Amino acid sequence: MVKKLINNPDNIVNELIEGFVLINASKVKRIGNSTAVARIDAPIKGKVGIVIGGGAGHEPLFLEYIGEGMADAEAHGQIFAAPAPDIVMDAIRAADGGRGVILLYNNYAGDVLNFGIAQDMAREEGIEIETVLINDEISSAPLERMEDRRGTTSDHVIIKIAGAASSAGLDLPGLVKLLRKAIFNSRSLGVSLSACSLPQTGLATFSLEEGKIEFGMGLHGEAGVKKVDYMSADATTKTILDYLIDDLPYKSGDEVIVVLNGYGSTTRMEMFIVARKIYHYLSEKGIKIYSLEMGEFCTSQEMAGVSITLIKIDAEIKRYYAAKAISPFYKKL
Repeated sequence: MVKKLINNPDNIVNELIEGFVLINASKVKRIGNSTAVARIDAPIKGKVGIVIGGGAGHEPLFLEYIGEGMADAEAHGQIFAAPAPDIVMDAIRAADGGRGVILLYNNYAGDVLNFGIAQDMAREEGIEIETVLINDEISSAPLERMEDRRGTTSDHVIIKIAGAASSAGLDLPGLVKLLRKAIFNSRSLGVSLSACSLPQTGLATFSLEEGKIEFGMGLHGEAGVKKVDYMSADATTKTILDYLIDDLPYKSGDEVIVVLNGYGSTTRMEMFIVARKIYHYLSEKGIKIYSLEMGEFCTSQEMAGVSITLIKIDAEIKRYYAAKAISPFYKKL
C-alpha cells in the first residue's frame, strides 16, 4: 500500500479544493459548496468563457489552470472520475460572460457523458455553448479512429491557446476552429516505469513486472501498447519520438512546442536527461523546437515515467501560445 497524507478518503476532493482556494484566495473563488472553481473576476463580459475540468488526482490538471489568459472556470471531479453534470453547470454559469462558452476537456467516456448533459442544460438556459475534445494520446486508438483517442498531456498548452484567443476577442466559431486545429496538430505518448494508486485504497491500479516498462499506459492505468525490458533514457526517448513523428507525420522544417511531462514521481534529473535527447533527436530530423516545457503538468499520483507531447505550430497558434498567461500553476509573461 502507498502511504498518503490524507484524512477521510471520502472527503479528499473537498479538502484539496479548500486548500487550493485558501492558497490562491486573491486569484480564484469557489462556486458555493461545489467543487467548481472560477477565476476571481469571472464572468468576464465581452469574451467567450473557457470551461475545463476532469477527475481529481492529476493536479495541477485541471484545477490550477484557471486565470488570466487561461481558463475561466473548472469543474473538479472525484479521484480519476468525471465531475457531475451539476458541477459542470456551476462552472458554465460562472464563466458565461454573454458571448458563449466553450467546454474544453479530455476525451473520456465519463467526461463526455457528464459534460454533454451539462451542455444540454446550458442550452436550455439560453447559453450559447460548444464542446472541443482533446484527443492527443496516440496509443489509445489508430490514426483512422483519431476521434476515439484519449486526451492527455497537451492539455495545458491547448487551454493556454484557448484562454489567449478568447481574451483577444475571438468569437465562439473562431475559437472552435482554432482549437480543433491545435488539437489535430498535437500528439502525445508516455512511458510508465511504475504504477499509480488510488488514494482511497492505497492500492496500485496496475502492476509492471520487475525489469519492465510500458509505452502508452493511460493516466488511470489503462493498458499500454508495448511492454518491453527496461531501456536507457536515450533509447526510451527515441522510441517515443519515433511513434509521435510517424503519427502526424512531422517532417523536416516543422516547428513544434514540446511538452516533457512527469507523471508524479519522476525526478527532474531524469527529465533533464530526456530533454537533452529530445533536442538532439529532433535536430537530427530537422524539426525546430520553438519551446520545450518541462515539469509536472498532468500527473497520475505517484506514477513513475514521462510523456512527450509534440504540437506543430503555425503563425496563429504561435501568436496565442506566446501571449501572457497567469494561473496558479502555469505562467507565461
